Amino acid sequence: MIPYRKQAMPYSHAPRPTASPAGPVDIRLVVTDMDGTLLDDDKKVPEGLWETLARLRERGVLFTPASGRQYATLAAEFAEVAEGMVFIAENGTYVVRDGEELSSDPLAPGVVARVRETVRGLTADGADVGAVVCGKRSAYVERADEAFLAEVGRYYVRHRVVEDVTAVDDDIIKVALFDFGSAERTTAPALAPFARTHQVVVSGEHWVDVMNRTANKGAALRALQRELGITPAQTMVFGDYLNDLEMLDAADWSFAMANAHPEVVRRARHLAPSNNDNGVLRTVTRLLDL
Repeated sequence: MIPYRKQAMPYSHAPRPTASPAGPVDIRLVVTDMDGTLLDDDKKVPEGLWETLARLRERGVLFTPASGRQYATLAAEFAEVAEGMVFIAENGTYVVRDGEELSSDPLAPGVVARVRETVRGLTADGADVGAVVCGKRSAYVERADEAFLAEVGRYYVRHRVVEDVTAVDDDIIKVALFDFGSAERTTAPALAPFARTHQVVVSGEHWVDVMNRTANKGAALRALQRELGITPAQTMVFGDYLNDLEMLDAADWSFAMANAHPEVVRRARHLAPSNNDNGVLRTVTRLLDL
């Protein structure tokens, strides 16, 4: 399989998504992925984000980040405006509002040990791969080299190096594997046996996540919609990668970024400009007439 590499995709190449109307539309909930979607390729928030969030709050529109990142990382990113926000963290396995858990989907005992054995097999075959065991309180790793920890720190600001990731005292909600090569080509196929009982999702060019089958961003979003009394027709969602597919299905206003994976483009109803072109905020401000 040839690994997917992110690149801007001209609108004319998309067979399904359509141009969105000029607006305004009745939206009560805006949900966006972070990396490759809201953030640019340098992992920076777009210009005008905080002003836009203030206007959304004035309108009574809830803005919700939905990411593979841990809750602590998301909360730190939005610290100045986090009050009342809902964070869909760890690809939907952990949902938090104002520090209170709304939902979670922990892994059963034994899964971490099995994934660790897969990682050891990959490294024995020459792959440069490391595992991040994601708990509610922290992330845990056994690998301590500087290059790996630098990648971990991007998405897991709260992480610890431990001798044995199977012995940590925490509720484990996800195991993420970072592959310095191609996650889609090398690591994901090695995790195929887990797909019979768990969900294995490629969440980026270098990342693969192992979660419960019931866990994904879409399931978390649908639960949030039910709790808030918000319909799919009142929900706007933005995504770029395969871990965003289910949440695109939960919104009538689903947008693939111009830089999105081809499968995401096929699944979404509309297209937005790329993450490097401030696509999320440009679309939100236009359609909500902010």
